[in-house]
Amino acid sequence: MALLAALPAWAVDPFTLRDIRVEGLQRVEPGTVFASLPFRIGDRYDDDKGSSAIRALFGLGLFSDVRLQINGDVLVVIVEERPNVAGVSFSGIKEFSDELLRNALRDIGLTEGRPFDKALADRAEQELKRQYINRSYYAAEVVTTVTPSERNRVNLNFSVTEGEIAKITEIRIVGNQAFSESTLRGLFDLDTGNWLSWYTKSDRYSRAKLNADIETLRSYYLTRGFIDFRIDSTQVAISPDKQSMSVTINVTEGDRYVVSSVALQGDYLGREDEFKTLVTLKPGEAYNVEDVNNTVKAFTEYFGAFGYAFAQVEASPNIDRNTKRVAFTLRAAPQRRVYVRRISVEGNNRTRDEVIRREFRQFESAWYDSDRIRLSRDRVDRLGFFTEVNLQTEAVPGSPDQVDLVVTVTEKPTGNLTLGAGYSQAEKLSIVAGIRQENVFGSGNYLGVDINTSRFNRQLVLSTTDPYFTPDGVSRSFDGYYRTTRPYENQEGDYRLVTKGTSVRFGVPFTELDTVFFGVGVEQTTIEPGANLPQAYVDYASAFGDTSNTLPFTLGWTRDSRDSALVPTRGRLMRVNGELSLAGDARYAKTNLQFQQYLPLTHQYTLAFNAELGYGKGLNGRPYPVFKNFFGGGLGSVRGFESGTLGPTSPVNNSTNNAVINIGGNRSVALNTEFITPFPGAGNDRSLRLFGFLDVGNIYGEHESLTFSNMRASVGIGVSWISPIGPLRIAFANPIREFPGDRIQKFQFQIGTSF
Repeated sequence: MALLAALPAWAVDPFTLRDIRVEGLQRVEPGTVFASLPFRIGDRYDDDKGSSAIRALFGLGLFSDVRLQINGDVLVVIVEERPNVAGVSFSGIKEFSDELLRNALRDIGLTEGRPFDKALADRAEQELKRQYINRSYYAAEVVTTVTPSERNRVNLNFSVTEGEIAKITEIRIVGNQAFSESTLRGLFDLDTGNWLSWYTKSDRYSRAKLNADIETLRSYYLTRGFIDFRIDSTQVAISPDKQSMSVTINVTEGDRYVVSSVALQGDYLGREDEFKTLVTLKPGEAYNVEDVNNTVKAFTEYFGAFGYAFAQVEASPNIDRNTKRVAFTLRAAPQRRVYVRRISVEGNNRTRDEVIRREFRQFESAWYDSDRIRLSRDRVDRLGFFTEVNLQTEAVPGSPDQVDLVVTVTEKPTGNLTLGAGYSQAEKLSIVAGIRQENVFGSGNYLGVDINTSRFNRQLVLSTTDPYFTPDGVSRSFDGYYRTTRPYENQEGDYRLVTKGTSVRFGVPFTELDTVFFGVGVEQTTIEPGANLPQAYVDYASAFGDTSNTLPFTLGWTRDSRDSALVPTRGRLMRVNGELSLAGDARYAKTNLQFQQYLPLTHQYTLAFNAELGYGKGLNGRPYPVFKNFFGGGLGSVRGFESGTLGPTSPVNNSTNNAVINIGGNRSVALNTEFITPFPGAGNDRSLRLFGFLDVGNIYGEHESLTFSNMRASVGIGVSWISPIGPLRIAFANPIREFPGDRIQKFQFQIGTSF
């Protein structure tokens, strides 16, 4: 009662402000305070304005205390500034870098030079704990220490006791009957740990990973007829010492159902027979939710091919629980036909709009066509410039017959560093390097430099490609190269084979998958005499001179339907390249054929085949130039044999010890088979895979018989990894068919190659 009685005495009678003074400022400018006050000198002051002033000053976040004092008709604003943060430090942190944490604190306003806020410090402490929990450090403890410093400043230190990682020690699935628990656990990315868990971190609990595994489990049952399958509950338990975790998933399988019939209802544009061919549901087979979804998707896309972008397709099941059969009715309502008003491109900070737009086969102001839109999206994705390409259809407000297409891309670094190496007792270490930029200055053009520093085969190749030399998509490529070849023994004064030249090549797309290449070049090859010169080179130089100038014409064709250039699991690659020289000192024809086929055995296992054939022949009565020979061995040919050492040899001119040198041949054969599996312990990670292989092949001279009896063969295992600097392949091969004089190289690796 006494307090209530005293309250009126605190009130201030309204008066006119003659002056405003501010006290207690150290770093804050007086103008900041005056700008926040809701009144000025000469204004009428009352208690409501005083309360508003206090709220406004506290709202700045710069003061820990604000008081107003009245001296006659003068208002005195007394403030106490918050201390500034002098420094932020961390101790005990190993899992994260200090710079990463400082950037995170800077984002929430807790950084050097800013006013200290206890609420922000508490928030930062909780965020640190959350980050550790996300990485399975459930025992992590964070202590924040605030140390006052001179000039009203404080130092912050976050002391962390990380503890040990909490690892999954048990995963149980309860209620399963149709499939074994081990089979179901094999579907999960999470596991109880193995020898590769240090890399995959598969034994670290993550709610997101668990949810993904649960969806994988659900899909496994729904694709095998269990239409009533459900996840009853999921329990995650952590041990008292927070070092181990157990996951228990309770399921109800239900009964297995078979599709009894599939019927169509609704408007199918008079094309019911065409839509029926898209149905993947088969009466008599087990219910498969993927078949249902694929059918609905195929119907929707087929409607889109006729301009009906908003067609509605519904698959309604009629379940007979007595007979365990389910009948499906596919109801369709095509809605309205629309055309594309505008196509927008977003996310291309570096790549020019035209590079993306020229890949589109759906045009603005044309009828909506889902086939062309899907093809456009795939063509943009195949450029290789983006990690993600998403395409959305948006309705135009007020225009029911129009839509906009929005293409959103996420750019990736398009520079590529290629490194390769091989080791043998004779050659020691040889290095191959290349620097390529597939999207120079965002133009979509290609620029590459390849360097080989081998002791015996050195080269420098410069190449550039403009994929849209003409608006119709005709590409143009320029190549310039300089190569030198020395004999295998490589002693001082040995001979050299020097090849230099340049060429221009055009590529004409005939279909979306087929491209024909043609071009012309100028090339000069010089046989520089020296020690260890093969007799075959001596004979050719004697007949046609040490230097040969040629004008080769090139013609090629390629078709690529693989699902991925880096990690293919299905599809086919076919390629033919020909070279013809009818003018100059050398007259010859040369061709290369390549065929690759990828067969998915399951979603984890892939069988891959590769076949490469090469053939060369001299023209106009001249022999095939020895310096155009094919070479074999090593990665890309028959693994386990040193690169370039298969095939015919030639005695060394004037040799006293009957030495011979590999000179290659005019025919080549390479057959490769690979069985590709996930790497043990890596789960379903496609970027790290293990493969077993069988290689067969050889190089043949012009007068040698091409028979299987003299082919080399090897078997082995290897690892492929999509590393940060490019695809890495490591192979350990054991020759199973070799002949005297073959040079063996069992261990080989290369970055930036396939097969």
